Amino acid sequence: MGDGINDVSAINAADLGISVENAGDVAREAADFVLMEKDLMVLAEGIREGRKTFANTLKYIFINTGSTFGNMFSVAFASLLLPFLPMLPKQILLLNLLTSFPFLAVASDNVDREQLAKPGKWDLKMLRNFMVIFGFHSSFFDVMTFLILFYVFKFTQAPFQTGWFIESMLTQLFILFIIRTHQNFFKSKPGKYLFIFSIIALVLTILLPYLPFAKDIGLAPLPVFNLGAMLLIVAAYIFTADLLKVWFFKRHV
Repeated sequence: MGDGINDVSAINAADLGISVENAGDVAREAADFVLMEKDLMVLAEGIREGRKTFANTLKYIFINTGSTFGNMFSVAFASLLLPFLPMLPKQILLLNLLTSFPFLAVASDNVDREQLAKPGKWDLKMLRNFMVIFGFHSSFFDVMTFLILFYVFKFTQAPFQTGWFIESMLTQLFILFIIRTHQNFFKSKPGKYLFIFSIIALVLTILLPYLPFAKDIGLAPLPVFNLGAMLLIVAAYIFTADLLKVWFFKRHV
């Protein structure tokens, strides 16, 4: 850090060179960052913001890799079991649309103080392990849903697709709140926009099969008992995913 021509060599040699607004032209040109305020706390705030951005980026990667890997196995299993598609292309597009707003809101999410206390690190091995463990966890509940809908409830195509649409949508929404913190999810406060968009998506998911245009997107109203069964599966998913998450991060962080 410097402000004069005699500091230029040190600024160039440093991993991160910093100068100030009223420094010499040469010092400012050599610096990576120029402080526009006369306050060194700007540096501390920049570090905190960088750690927050890194943590939220990892959240997004965790959520997408785990769910994508799990869905791949779920669809592969369903193709062997079912005489019809487990979910129509337009239903998949609708699901992606409804989850896209909460997923994008991850960028502005709150980050736990414990995660800001030390710099994050890029660990491909941890990402791989997370993808495999949570992918199979997600697939387990998808397969359970398939078996219950097809063999227990004897659902035909539209009710089956509706049941999996609800289960898949709700699990993707709740995994956001589970993965966003290393502690139990109910102990950490989510960001405002993440919470609002998730609530909207959750309400729409429950209401969609009962709206007048539901038939146009291949959804059908579910009896209260069957809907309750889907919600119980989601509740079991939330409980086990939260326990699995706490164990995973204690072991890998």
